[in-house]
Amino acid sequence: MDPLLILPLAVAPGIFWMFYFYLKDRFEPEPPALVGRIFLLGGLAVIPAAFLEQLASYVVPMFLLAVAFGPLIEELAKFLVVRRFAYDDPEFDEPMDGIIYAIAAALGFATLENVLYVATSALTSVPLGLGVAAVRAFLSVPAHALISLSWGAALGWAKFMPPEKGRVLVMAGFLLAVLLHGIFNFMVMESFTLLILAILLVPLAWVVAGRVISRTLVQGRGG
Repeated sequence: MDPLLILPLAVAPGIFWMFYFYLKDRFEPEPPALVGRIFLLGGLAVIPAAFLEQLASYVVPMFLLAVAFGPLIEELAKFLVVRRFAYDDPEFDEPMDGIIYAIAAALGFATLENVLYVATSALTSVPLGLGVAAVRAFLSVPAHALISLSWGAALGWAKFMPPEKGRVLVMAGFLLAVLLHGIFNFMVMESFTLLILAILLVPLAWVVAGRVISRTLVQGRGG
């Protein structure tokens, strides 16, 4: 089997999860063209993020790079895409928009990252590539969206708050995302903690994310 045939399996999860979250915005869906643009820019953000992480690897121990510096760099890359290319757009006109665009950037980022991981694995062994694709489709790819949702929700609400309060909320949401990203990276390092992550923490994250989305939708409509 040609390893290149696996690449669609690396791209598909990001697109699937994007549609899943996009359909959650049932009151006033965002323009698909703008969501797609943020998705693509999120993918391109992998390039500077990878460059910075490579530089950091020369001076920072690998453990700290995985649980602290890497999460900080990656969340910042995704955040800047939304802040620069979506936040000031007239279409960004309700709190839920912060979540949608954050997820779009996160899944774009996760998709290109996924392609790189799966392609590298497939060149070693096609079964290995398939295994990596399967695990990441249900764990790492949606994790990017669930983690970045925290600063996305904060960014969405902050736009409709006094600037001082908004900045504090965004900073808190961003730091929470970095912390969650670091915890995720730490837990995937070992089989036992990975099992805990998959069985307990990931389902909990989905429940919390669902509640945040529901609350944002309702309150954003004045409920």
